Amino acid sequence: MGFPQNFLWGGATAANQYEGGYLAGGKGLSTLDAITGGSKDQPRMITFKTKEGEVQQVTRESSLPEGAVGYVDPEQYYPSHVATDFYHHYKEDIALFAEMGFNCFRFSISWARVCPKGLKEINEEGLAFYDRVIDELLKYNIEPVVTINHFDIPMYLADTYDGWSDRNVIDYFLFFCETIFKRYKGKVKYWMTFNEINFLRSWTQIGIHNSTPQSKFQAAHHLFVASAKAVELGHSINPENQIGMMVAYIPSYPMTSKPEDVWAAIEYNRQQEFYMDVQVKGYYPEHQLKKYEREGITIHKEAGDDDWIAKGTVDFIGFSYYMSTASTADPENAKYVGGNQVPAVKNPYLNESEWGWAIDPLGLRISLVQMYERYHVPLFIVENGFGAVDELTVAGTVEDDYRIDYFAKHIQCMKEAVELDGVDLIGYTPWGCIDLVSAGTGEMKKRYGFIYVDMDDQGNGTLKRYKKKSFDWYKEVIRSNGEKL
Repeated sequence: MGFPQNFLWGGATAANQYEGGYLAGGKGLSTLDAITGGSKDQPRMITFKTKEGEVQQVTRESSLPEGAVGYVDPEQYYPSHVATDFYHHYKEDIALFAEMGFNCFRFSISWARVCPKGLKEINEEGLAFYDRVIDELLKYNIEPVVTINHFDIPMYLADTYDGWSDRNVIDYFLFFCETIFKRYKGKVKYWMTFNEINFLRSWTQIGIHNSTPQSKFQAAHHLFVASAKAVELGHSINPENQIGMMVAYIPSYPMTSKPEDVWAAIEYNRQQEFYMDVQVKGYYPEHQLKKYEREGITIHKEAGDDDWIAKGTVDFIGFSYYMSTASTADPENAKYVGGNQVPAVKNPYLNESEWGWAIDPLGLRISLVQMYERYHVPLFIVENGFGAVDELTVAGTVEDDYRIDYFAKHIQCMKEAVELDGVDLIGYTPWGCIDLVSAGTGEMKKRYGFIYVDMDDQGNGTLKRYKKKSFDWYKEVIRSNGEKL
């Protein structure tokens, strides 16, 4: 009973939120290098130049005008440029992860650091940085878990090709994949192609200017083909590779037993399952094809696309779980709270975090069971966590019992899914195991980590690392393989 002995315990980060090293070592510009900070009340903004050369801003979810290009304004503060500076602190941080007992660490490789423009070019200095990171992890017997593309694209591809709306980007992405698959062969076993693929929709994430349903779903098709080809490529380079997809999973319950609310929940959940259906089952579900037909969306495919999607199915599902939501047939009269990338309907039976995210540990067990029974492939919880304002004490720690409580309840529900429901769960990497920049708000004060980093929302701080109370708690969870919560 309990978690298997080879269960992967660790933590998760992303290059654009943690790594820093802006333009260091030959790195090129990424779309996320042009996105400002924000707050829960103030959206993050994209800075860009119009084709007439005027500097403007739009919210990060908005489209850029035709012909606009990303622009880094020297008068603006961009939190990703330093983040919490893993680039210069990787040895210190990995030593702390090892002290906690990590046997895996999820991070992303910056496409623009390896291929500065995203083209078929290699920046050796960028690869050498990840050599050092991976070797440092392996020194402590920490399994690297690599997200190949996490929420950004080289800015040149966005400006010149309109990002993933252009099919040529598939080949550029596969060049990047081949480079890192070969470079880290025998060192990296676990890979995921795209982070939260069901949330890839904006200029910052996929580089498209015209965010219409037609352009977004066409770009999604190119992502599906790219992912499938990457799976095949990765397996051909090293048959030992385990290559997964990654989705943001937010289960939705019917607000009531009213049949219309039940149907609203089915339709909501379908839009998450769609992305898994394509990458795990290897084909577009019928309901999605009917949706395209109703909405006048035409997916342009090349000969062989469907065959690639059918062949390149993933080995496992990686997913994030932070919250649940509710669905109603009367959304105009529903009460909304905050949410992970999407507004969520308030569930009267749940409390929310300070940022309005519903706290629902049982929802994690529900998610595990629903996914495993639908797809019957191994599952990997690659993000889960609690964003909060942490106060550093004079003793140099954070008394984050609220975070411990959150994790204890979620891990207990994970354990029940494994023990009682028979779910094949291979690992757990809580999000932001060390403080980093919030993707949604661009804040530092919304902290997730077991390790506090001295950096504020304006980029002030020493970057010194401090262990929170949750550090020793999670260390004991790992030591006991999830038995001591």
